[in-house]
Amino acid sequence: MRYVVKHKIKGRIRVHFLMKKMNFEEADTLEYYLINFDEITKVKVYERTADAAIFFNCDQDRIREILSNFTFENVTVPKSVLESSSREASAEYFDKIVTNVLVHYAMRLVIPFSVRGIIATLKSIKYIWRGLKSIKGMHLKVELLDAIAIAAAVIMGDYNTASSVMFLLGVGETLEDWTHKRSVDDLARQMALNVDQVWLVTGDSEVLTDSSAIKEGDKVVVRMGNIIPFDGEVVLGDSMVNQASMTGESVAVQKSVGMSVFAGTVVEEGEIVIKVTKTEGCGRFDKIVKMIEESEKMKSEQENKAERMADKLVPYTLLGAGLTYAFSQNITKAISVLMVDYSCALKMAMPISVLSAIREAAKYDITVKGGRFLEAVADADTIVFDKTGTLTKAKPTVWKVVSFCDESEEELLRQAACLEEHFPHSVAKAVVDAAESQGLNHDELHTDVEYIVAHGIASTINDEKAVIGSYHFVFEDEGVKIPRGKKKLFDSLSDEYSHLYFAKNGRLCACILIEDPMRKEVNVVVDKLRSQGFKHIVMMTGDSERTASKIAAEAGIDEYYAEVLPEDKARYIEDAKNEGRNVIMVGDGINDSPALSAADVGIAISDGAEIARQISDITISSSDLWSIVTLRELSVKLMQRIRFNHRTIVGFNTGLIILGVAGILSPSASAMLHNGSTIALGLKSMTSLLPDEDKLNNM
Repeated sequence: MRYVVKHKIKGRIRVHFLMKKMNFEEADTLEYYLINFDEITKVKVYERTADAAIFFNCDQDRIREILSNFTFENVTVPKSVLESSSREASAEYFDKIVTNVLVHYAMRLVIPFSVRGIIATLKSIKYIWRGLKSIKGMHLKVELLDAIAIAAAVIMGDYNTASSVMFLLGVGETLEDWTHKRSVDDLARQMALNVDQVWLVTGDSEVLTDSSAIKEGDKVVVRMGNIIPFDGEVVLGDSMVNQASMTGESVAVQKSVGMSVFAGTVVEEGEIVIKVTKTEGCGRFDKIVKMIEESEKMKSEQENKAERMADKLVPYTLLGAGLTYAFSQNITKAISVLMVDYSCALKMAMPISVLSAIREAAKYDITVKGGRFLEAVADADTIVFDKTGTLTKAKPTVWKVVSFCDESEEELLRQAACLEEHFPHSVAKAVVDAAESQGLNHDELHTDVEYIVAHGIASTINDEKAVIGSYHFVFEDEGVKIPRGKKKLFDSLSDEYSHLYFAKNGRLCACILIEDPMRKEVNVVVDKLRSQGFKHIVMMTGDSERTASKIAAEAGIDEYYAEVLPEDKARYIEDAKNEGRNVIMVGDGINDSPALSAADVGIAISDGAEIARQISDITISSSDLWSIVTLRELSVKLMQRIRFNHRTIVGFNTGLIILGVAGILSPSASAMLHNGSTIALGLKSMTSLLPDEDKLNNM
């Protein structure tokens, strides 16, 4: 497609496409096309001017090549991307604000004062009615103050003041609605369903199939820890399903044959086969948005405190206005008090601050499911890390397969991959990837597979009972024996690697050595977290003492626990909370779910098990752990902003009330300064809390 370069610097280029403007779908299509290239880190498309700002980490010639190959016709954008786009809503709110500003000031220039008085009087009816409705429940709210102030201004014939108050209130409400909608929609998009492949039942076997190829009436298998990809009806099996993403309830519900299940929910226990009843719109975006908006999780304690304080201050403002009139017999001074209240600013600035922080977190690939979790991160003094896939690399690899029987290493790896491919764990994926890299075909060889959390898998292969998993599961729970004459080989297995044991008919067949090196950034992250105020940095793992001590030493972690079960992690967190500590848990697997639920804040790695992401309060990118440092910094600065807003609102508005009572400020000036400061504080609260990402990473 034809374009011209308007501006370029290292790592950034702004181009203009040779067209007058883009519609919303075209702009979304271009953005979707560009952001899917690894070389491009960030894109901003401006549909009004047909411009695009592109941030990249490659040669500019590559960007030109990408742009030259683009056409709207050759890009297929998923329907869910277009449906959940906030571009049209943002344009609508922007136009609304600009129109209101232009109309308000144009009326003052061209419409006679008497006509403006009639218009202001008619407009005031809405605000007066809103104020009267607010006292129906015997609760005095800020809407009542607005109504009295506007009504008093109209009665006194001060139509300019009444008009200005209503104009500023309208702009403030629009800004708040705009920020809220953008923040909630961004969060909902990040929570929406994104499943690429599913297990399709074909006759007596299962085939891994692209989810886009699934049709209504197809049957799909969903096992423990996996997300349900489509709306459907259970036709086989029994399970416990976590429906938090749809209902907000954290307690799993039982699903058996004949019952309906919904896309985006997660199987906590068991295994089911569902008959697909709906494939379109299964991200259920609207329901997710509704759940977020209705959930109390969206509000931090500071927000709730601000709301309670705002409503409690209304009677005192009314009392102040009454006393001012009683002592001064000056209605103008009394109205000046009514024109100023703490409630409006408190109720606007606090939610905008929190929602803007949630949106800002999303820029760093951090999904926060509610304001109170940012508050909890700021207050935390203890952080607990899972090891595998969290402190260690998200993509462990198979280093070697050691055979303990007469079968070849390749055949044993093929059988292990056949079992492991059904379950969402980084180690299981390593086994499957190793088999694929060697071209080992591992079609279904087994009967039904059973996954035992934090232990392993049990099934039957060629009429032989097969188990694969940890030392505890294979040797202690299942009673597997080491073949005669193989003890020396077993004892010589290197401790540098994690061990995955595969056995059949009670005899060890293979040990798969998993290379799981520590993430390169862990040392720096641990040091930074310590400097940020974390007093307890803990590692917990199901691995052996020797492996755990090695990783803990490399990471600079003093407190660690080895050979722990899921309930051990949760118990540690509960004990820490009982001691008065505020605890963050970071994990990625099914076995981390109890601990994620128990913690004050559960943080899941984005490419971990679906159930971990579902149960967690915050999700971070799998690329590196620096985002935890970013999250802490963002949370602390959010709390600082909230406290600053609170002090500013109380101090500034108290000053306005004093000046109004003293007769220095007229009601019109008081209203202008009060509402103007409220909007200014709201706009300030929408700004970024953190410096540029590049600067942050060099802190």
